[in-house]
Amino acid sequence: MDIGTGLFTCQRRPDDDRSMADIYDEMLTLGRAIDEAGLASAWVSEHHFLDDGYLSATMPALGALAAVTEDIEIGSCIALGPLYNPIRLAEDAATVDLLADGRLTLGLAIGSNPREFEAFGVPRDERVERLADMVDLLRESWSDGAIRHESPFHEGATGVNVTPKPASEIPIMLGGGAKPAVRRAARTADAWCAPSSLSVVGVKKRVEDIRSVREADGLDDDFTIYVLQHGFVGDSKEDAWETMRDGYLYLQRRYAEIFSGESVSELSDERVAELREQAIYGTPEDVIEGLERYRAALGDDIHFIFRTYHPGVGTDEQLACIERLGDDVVPHFE
Repeated sequence: MDIGTGLFTCQRRPDDDRSMADIYDEMLTLGRAIDEAGLASAWVSEHHFLDDGYLSATMPALGALAAVTEDIEIGSCIALGPLYNPIRLAEDAATVDLLADGRLTLGLAIGSNPREFEAFGVPRDERVERLADMVDLLRESWSDGAIRHESPFHEGATGVNVTPKPASEIPIMLGGGAKPAVRRAARTADAWCAPSSLSVVGVKKRVEDIRSVREADGLDDDFTIYVLQHGFVGDSKEDAWETMRDGYLYLQRRYAEIFSGESVSELSDERVAELREQAIYGTPEDVIEGLERYRAALGDDIHFIFRTYHPGVGTDEQLACIERLGDDVVPHFE
């Protein structure tokens, strides 16, 4: 089982007096540490127009991470596919992949927030079809020769020869927990990412569906299962929770606003208890125990994105967590 971390959102909480430049510099510091610790990957996330500065430009951020790392996989988890011009995304992703010497994975999803779609001038009711069309355009953009695909959304793309080509074939990962999203990933992508809201049982059910669909369709090429879950490594169970709690709950409150389109001033006690139950945190031994539940259910051939980056958690605390992951958790799964 591979273990990576992130997701860098670069949000500035109201109680954080740092500049945005300081927060982006922290991302690069942590990226270097992830690489040096021997973890498998580092990831960025995407949303738009939030007053806390949630990271909106995945490709520049990944380009910067490519420049300060040498070995780790870097990727978007998740980029909001329908909001992009696919030709420009193909160019940008190829450039990042060249900077990273073939280490990029491009994670995409359909998105949901109405405000984002309105601001980008993209009809929200076309998001599923636009994402499927984008996957076709990206694959042809990175292949030799001109694009043959006739897109209903980007008519000018046909006949264009996108350059530069990436260092190698860029894996496309699709997100989403609903059955249509899972099966779309199984049939059209190179990987699927299980959202953190799913239980171990829920992830297992979807992985079994993916394997069944791919077998029925005669698809036997490599396919990666990524699993996303929040957590932290500390001196004790309580210490780890106290360190991650405020940033974790702040992030979840902002997500509730993004997904609902409405202001959420506070999470209910029931929701906080549910989120605490979902997270994997504590000593290295506690974290290993939590990860072992996923390995027992899904097998060893998965890539676990252990989401330890939470807004406002101190840089030193995050560095210590990354070091413990590398020293005490990763070796258990090698």
